[in-house]
Amino acid sequence: MKMHETFIKPMHPEGRKFVAIFAAVALVLYWIWTPLGLVGLGLTVWCYYFFRDPIRHVPQAEGLLVSPADGIVSLIEMASPPPELGLGPEQLLRVSVFMSVFNVHINRAPAAGRVVKMAYHAGQFLNASFDKASELNERASMVIEMEDGRNLPVVQIAGLVARRIMPFTEEGQMLRRGERFGLIRFGSRVDIYLPSGVAPLVALGQTMIAGETVIADLSSDQPRRMGQAE
Repeated sequence: MKMHETFIKPMHPEGRKFVAIFAAVALVLYWIWTPLGLVGLGLTVWCYYFFRDPIRHVPQAEGLLVSPADGIVSLIEMASPPPELGLGPEQLLRVSVFMSVFNVHINRAPAAGRVVKMAYHAGQFLNASFDKASELNERASMVIEMEDGRNLPVVQIAGLVARRIMPFTEEGQMLRRGERFGLIRFGSRVDIYLPSGVAPLVALGQTMIAGETVIADLSSDQPRRMGQAE
């Protein structure tokens, strides 16, 4: 990787209008008072980095599920998928990845398969790190039918700052593992509900990279992975 590629990342087209707005405001602030303009410039750079869309190298071994989001594993618990998906009350192991305003917010498919269900639920905007955010916050949910026939529910959850979930997919669409399926603006969370009997290979507090970090292995009988901060 060249040195400039470390700092200059591709930006998703969705971010162009926001960067333009931030830049225009920065110019006005600079005209009013130079220090304010410098603050505006810093915020413009942050906006660009928020919408960055770096290339990811997706593991190709069969049976792997990869993280749908950048961020931190904030919750691992048993829970029922959102009722609007129509999957019933059975509880599955839910892994939640919390994205701060500094993380990449492009979300990627954990597994290859067909999107058999999509649903939207209007709601509140609690801090996305709270466990109740899965039930109370605005969310966009989908079910990926994997190649082995099992369903994989994935839920985008708006957070305290986020106000817009942007899906890139539609029902019936085929997704590749690691393919971009949406984004959430300005801080949020993504939940993935693992199939029954599948244990997560990540631990609470672990840093995740969307499309790269292996979150589970459908063919593995390893127990749930525990972690220790050092």
